[in-house]
Amino acid sequence: MLQTTPVPDSPLPWVVGAPLQTGTPQDISARFAGLLDSAMDAIITVDEQQLIVLYNRAAERIFGWPGEAVIGQPLDKLMPTRFRPGHADQIRRFATTGATSRRMGDGTVLYGQRVSGEEFPLEASISQLDTAAGRLFTVILRDVTERMRTQEELTAVAAAAHAIREGEKRRVARELHDELAQSLTALKMDAIWVRDNLPPGAQAVLAKLGDMLGMLDTTIAATRRIAADLRPLLLDDLGLVPAIEWLVNNFTQRTGVQCVLSADEEVELPEPYASAVFRIVQESLANAAKHAEATQVVVQIDRSPGTVMLRVSDNGLGFSLQAPRKPASLGLMGLRERAHLLKGTITVDSAPGQGTRIEVRIPVQDTGSAP
Repeated sequence: MLQTTPVPDSPLPWVVGAPLQTGTPQDISARFAGLLDSAMDAIITVDEQQLIVLYNRAAERIFGWPGEAVIGQPLDKLMPTRFRPGHADQIRRFATTGATSRRMGDGTVLYGQRVSGEEFPLEASISQLDTAAGRLFTVILRDVTERMRTQEELTAVAAAAHAIREGEKRRVARELHDELAQSLTALKMDAIWVRDNLPPGAQAVLAKLGDMLGMLDTTIAATRRIAADLRPLLLDDLGLVPAIEWLVNNFTQRTGVQCVLSADEEVELPEPYASAVFRIVQESLANAAKHAEATQVVVQIDRSPGTVMLRVSDNGLGFSLQAPRKPASLGLMGLRERAHLLKGTITVDSAPGQGTRIEVRIPVQDTGSAP
């Protein structure tokens, strides 16, 4: 049996802390108590006053409080102070929804507080049950500290790999622009000199030189385009806003779709934020060009203390958020990955015939270091 302090007049004859009632089969009570003891997750039941009436061994292990210290106490005892004011309202809202349970696994992470005062992440499921003694709420809690630590380590590795990839793109783009493109330009100038100094009557050579010059022009343009797609030198040389302006103008020239930029000049960001915002705009515009069939796209970038907000909206076809994504459609996945690497959030709002709005919020450390 669980070693906890009895609570007089407990609404449950079998709960932790409740004495066995006369007439209750001993074997059933012992079997149920043993089942609670064997659970790997914390199981806590509270009454309508949010007083704890059940608290199993796993809860003792996770929170560090012994059962006799929490039975009959408010549930607030187990949560960080900053979350306590709104908790009662959340329970009341759950009680009025008519739902009998809410499962864990939806990605929501809550925070508990151990007896030492340490905060730690939790996943939770909650259920409610009407009994003769009143309504009871039971929560099953799972300590996800190790999982969150592993996710943070993986995110750090991914962010480092992303930074290396951006650095390599920067190097290759610079070499394409400064070396290959300039060498091709020099070669073009030599070809022009040869053309201008041909002896009279060399029509075949003149025609061939004309073809070569046309090919050189095409190759130089392609080299500069590839370098810009890898990483526009404007981003490194002049900053984020000029680079976004170039991106917007280039989008309009290529697609014929009007694109409007709204960005404060003070929005300039250090790395890795500048690269992330640029890439998110770049991928959002690419998605709009491929799928939206829009006639107008608006890009908005705002900076507030500690946060940068990016919004890309179009008046295109839109899509159903509930519809399954196409296997080859990786655009939104790429946006989410970039935002996640910097602990940001992304919201997609769309409906068929009503366009699409993508909003990204990224926490920014003003020191310029990665989070």
